[in-house]
Amino acid sequence: MSSDHPDRCAWCGTDPLYVAYHDTDWGVPERDPRALWEKLVLDGFQAGLSWITILRKREAFRAAFQGFQPEIIATWGEAEIARLLADPGIVRHRGKIASTIRSAQNYLRIEKRDGFSPFLWHFVGGTPVQNQFRSMAEVPTQTPASTAMSKALKAEGFNFCGPVITYAFMQAVGMVNDHMITCPAHARVAGLARAAPG
Repeated sequence: MSSDHPDRCAWCGTDPLYVAYHDTDWGVPERDPRALWEKLVLDGFQAGLSWITILRKREAFRAAFQGFQPEIIATWGEAEIARLLADPGIVRHRGKIASTIRSAQNYLRIEKRDGFSPFLWHFVGGTPVQNQFRSMAEVPTQTPASTAMSKALKAEGFNFCGPVITYAFMQAVGMVNDHMITCPAHARVAGLARAAPG
């Protein structure tokens, strides 16, 4: 898709980083549990901010959090929190950093018990929802599925995962295809969903 495609979803604007994210990442069905966890963590850091802010810092986040390896992060304590609070490359928010450590511990428990990917994907029955929106005004900010996911995550001890955040997460990891029906990425993402295991 060219960088100036007229039918691309309008939300990404013309920022090259945002356009590339729209064209290659957003809405692509993600089944890898660690990648899903990373995105959930980053969406939590986004709370109160714009996604482009997080996107611009994503590589710095990956470096600071050692590639988002939950087995490592789950063992962190006050020394690591202090290190991260001193890192200008990330969002320096004590509550969100501490929440990420707890989130890693929660992830490991769920991964062992249910598999983290099946735990999340069951909220859409294991198959991406193919929406047919023609305008941004039609796109919801939350749904019954995102509300159910939010409640389940909170019950497992997660924070910064309200139903608006979980819906944004569902859009990003391809649990729902919310590319506009006129956007060339809609058909491409729908094709990936058909090819993916249910």
